[in-house]
Amino acid sequence: MIDKEISEIRRHLRRDRSNMTAIYGCYVNDNKEIIAEFRQSTGIMPENEGDKYFALLRRTLSGAIGRNLIDITFKTSQVASSPEHKLLMDLRSSQLKDDELRLSFYQKIIDSVVMEGNYLILLGYDTYDVPFKSRDDAFQKDNSDETYSYILCAICPVKQTKGGLHYVPEEKTFHDGAMNQLVSAPALGFLFPAFDNRSTNIYNALYYTHDVKTSQDALIESLFNTAVPQPAEEQKKTFEALLTTSLGEECSLDVVQTVHDQLRERIALHKEAKVPEPLMIAKADVKEVLAACGVSEEHLAKFSVDYDEAFGFEADLHPRNIIDDKHFELKTPDVVIKVDPTRNDLIETRVIGGVKYIMICADEAVEVNGVNITIADEAAERPANALQTLGI
Repeated sequence: MIDKEISEIRRHLRRDRSNMTAIYGCYVNDNKEIIAEFRQSTGIMPENEGDKYFALLRRTLSGAIGRNLIDITFKTSQVASSPEHKLLMDLRSSQLKDDELRLSFYQKIIDSVVMEGNYLILLGYDTYDVPFKSRDDAFQKDNSDETYSYILCAICPVKQTKGGLHYVPEEKTFHDGAMNQLVSAPALGFLFPAFDNRSTNIYNALYYTHDVKTSQDALIESLFNTAVPQPAEEQKKTFEALLTTSLGEECSLDVVQTVHDQLRERIALHKEAKVPEPLMIAKADVKEVLAACGVSEEHLAKFSVDYDEAFGFEADLHPRNIIDDKHFELKTPDVVIKVDPTRNDLIETRVIGGVKYIMICADEAVEVNGVNITIADEAAERPANALQTLGI
């Protein structure tokens, strides 16, 4: 799914627009025991309460594609006959009204999810009459030739709040309040089937994770029985380690700067062009940048092999998963230098008298601990435009 398709479903998923007639829930404690199971009719819910339920479900369609929102693709054999796909399809076709199916689904999550403390599983079934979209991107709401029906799941941690003083109007004073069980924003969730090309795609689901650092492998295996990419933060660490080990002594500041600059520029151009499809980077794209930096064929070959081992054969990656396009940082055991990524040209490395240094251009104002300082003229006798020389 692309951003526009996700946004379209998000806009529909509101109490006054949705066709969701009920929200189902299962409250689980930290011993993996079901405390309560319920069905809440959206038609008789208090307005504020209904808005909060819909907001929780809607949050599972938020975040960045490739980081928080990950496409799950089923194999053709799974769609034809597999228990995991059949359960999702049966839940959808029953509109979540089958008690045994729901309980079986809840148990799958309970047996496989890794989550501290109590949590709430929310389920909703909805339909959306997909309006015709003209060439100028205008919606014709009265012209629809497809109804998209889907289920949405949100897994929300439930945190116990501490009791505190609260005002009692009848007594015009404050008293100690009881502890409350507060439902937090979803940590995990999914949409099935996917809404691809503004149409139903039973071969895909859209998986949501709030935490981009860890992966719920057992949960994904249980629900979808398919492999998913590494978490975004893990991809970044893997890519950084890949450059270090594959390039060896050729992994210089210039190489890392160039890779960062090239990927950052592609992200900016993609955003400026407003291309709906997510930007992906292939192994060949990175190798092209490395070759332009003068990396030897030997190290390029090693990078190619190591890349396939780390990410999968010829896997494409989201560039924001492997670089931080908002920051550029240099670090030694004792010093951290943060630079505007658009001005990393201010930094260079040199070897002077057999000692390795990081050189920082300081032609403009310099501030140390909030104090503007002046660099004395005799600094000109040192390497040109050096604010500070830092031993590596």
